[in-house]
Amino acid sequence: MTIADVKRLLKAEILCGEEYISKDVHTACGSDMMSDVLAFVKDQSVLLTGLCNPQVIRTAEMMDIICICFIRGKRPEESIIELAEERGLVVMASDMRMFEACGILYTNGLSGGAKVE
Repeated sequence: MTIADVKRLLKAEILCGEEYISKDVHTACGSDMMSDVLAFVKDQSVLLTGLCNPQVIRTAEMMDIICICFIRGKRPEESIIELAEERGLVVMASDMRMFEACGILYTNGLSGGAKVE
């Protein structure tokens, strides 16, 4: 699945990183707690979250997350978008709820990452 597929499936708006939307995404993670995100192995992953702070970008940077989709209509501040742009991340926003967004991606073949042992 590509980032463009994720955008289409989640009816999302690209906020930055449109030049990277042809990249493949191998896994997905949905959480508002970055400690939970750190507990799973990511491989070119998309993160679904409603948490709008710089910690999200820093976590993505550490975990091979290449795309962040802010859900539930949340929109990050411009400083967060700028930080993501500097890191080469795709950031998008969707009005979908977490449960619905994760279900759609899973149903369309995207799996979750393995738990770190």
